[in-house]
Amino acid sequence: MKESNNTGWIFVLPAALLLGLVGLIPLITVINYSFFEIFILDKRFWIGTEWYRDIMRSDRFWSSFGRSTLFSALVLSIQIPLGIAIALCIPKRQFWVGLALAGVALPLLVPWNMIPSLWLSLLDPETGIIGSLMAAYGWSAEWKMSAVQTWIVLLVMDTWHWTSLVVILCYSALTTIPAPYYQAAAIDGASPWQVFWHIQLPKLQYVLLMAVLLRFMDSFMIYTEAFPINAGGPDGATMFLAVDLGEEIKAFNYGPSSARSVLYFLIVLTVAWLFTKAQNKIDAPDSKKAG
Repeated sequence: MKESNNTGWIFVLPAALLLGLVGLIPLITVINYSFFEIFILDKRFWIGTEWYRDIMRSDRFWSSFGRSTLFSALVLSIQIPLGIAIALCIPKRQFWVGLALAGVALPLLVPWNMIPSLWLSLLDPETGIIGSLMAAYGWSAEWKMSAVQTWIVLLVMDTWHWTSLVVILCYSALTTIPAPYYQAAAIDGASPWQVFWHIQLPKLQYVLLMAVLLRFMDSFMIYTEAFPINAGGPDGATMFLAVDLGEEIKAFNYGPSSARSVLYFLIVLTVAWLFTKAQNKIDAPDSKKAG
């Protein structure tokens, strides 16, 4: 019987304490504020779960929730297949691999707060490269007045920025596939689709689960990139959950904004738990085989 050794926790303890300081304490504070009517921080009145009841009965909340869910679904349906396709197309020769990965990773180096400014300048019909080209194909100079065009801008911008993450994760998994697998497939006369389905996709399932989780969480709580583009417009068409929360915070509505923050945290936590369950289901057959 193996002896348990807990000395490793000594090295984890400083990180756990730091995480508690920067994460747990603010979370507890926000939860506490969500049960109060706060005029100023020194004058608070206990109201219990009233903010939560108001939010859950609010059409505004459910509309924002629907927009955020739709945006995340579109992001995943675009970026996951695109990331896999690009990863499969990266050349196998070592010199070109480095150049390809460096080029793919460039959008990830752009700071979040600079991305909206970059794309707004590119879409300017007078000075922007993309705006000038798109104007010739009927792209309206007043695209901010169109909900469809605003959504297209947000999706393209987010895809440009984050597909690189999916590509890098997928490529790292593909490099772990032994060459004899491909040789055996070639001998059997397997088609490219069969190679992908039976050899490459099983190796990708773990990193894809991670990529889906990361991209869902980021896209579901999008704010830094979305708000400067059109500030939730036109007519609230891009008023996502995080943008809606930002409006509450700017209005100094501490109680409602705290309750919203807790609800959003619970939504993301629930999704993360579901992904953990999915990961366990994927691991279960492998553990049985190993046993």
